[in-house]
Amino acid sequence: MEPDNRFPPSSPEPSTGEPRNQAGTRIGLQLRLNQLIFDRELIVGDLDLSLVGGEITCLLGPSGVGKSSILKILAGFIPLPPESWIECSDGRPVTGRISYMDQHDLLLPWATVLENIVIGGRLRGESPDLARARELLHRVGLENWEGARPATLSGGMRQRVALARTLMDDSPIVLMDEPFSALDAITRFRLQGLAADLLKDKTVLLITHDPMEALRLGHTIHVLSGHPVTLSLPYSPDGPIPRDPADDALRHYYSEIMASLALATADTP
Repeated sequence: MEPDNRFPPSSPEPSTGEPRNQAGTRIGLQLRLNQLIFDRELIVGDLDLSLVGGEITCLLGPSGVGKSSILKILAGFIPLPPESWIECSDGRPVTGRISYMDQHDLLLPWATVLENIVIGGRLRGESPDLARARELLHRVGLENWEGARPATLSGGMRQRVALARTLMDDSPIVLMDEPFSALDAITRFRLQGLAADLLKDKTVLLITHDPMEALRLGHTIHVLSGHPVTLSLPYSPDGPIPRDPADDALRHYYSEIMASLALATADTP
């Protein structure tokens, strides 16, 4: 089995003329949630979330505050509540311009690695772009595993396949729900660096429980807390991503965010 530490230098993707799905456009996103109710209980109320085009926004918070629900509303998995809205900076609908990556790889066990990567296009009735799929496999270091089944891969390799599948559609907006949380610390660190490289110029919303992951990858970081949930003022670390966890400035931010999360946890019923 190939070790998880095989991450080759990235290479530019081949030019195909017109950008697919307007991926070259940095699309900002505004979410206005009037309220979100589960089992007659108000979870989120009066919440405004802005995603800057071409940047990574991270949401942190204790379990049960609605982080994943916010992501799934944007993805269309949960209906948009009444008197709420989603608006893109270019004035066009968000539908069809989002890719979603779950904390579980969700690979089809009977399909090969290559087949899993192109499944989105097949489900839409499109002819798969195998050249692009193989280029993405190269970029995630799995070009020799395209015919393998998921059961033969390690956890880190499976998440790399899931990352390549997420990028296959070249959507300008990417939603990620704790995509590396199930991995060991070293593999998670390496995949964070790979994701930072491959997601350049995408508008990303990343849900994470790990403050240091947010500080390595996030241009903007919010902590969700309270009941109903409120959004903290943004933390905005300096420097290009992925950032060095040993940086003194990050350690200062880490202490602030941990203090905020401690209060958030205390506020959670």
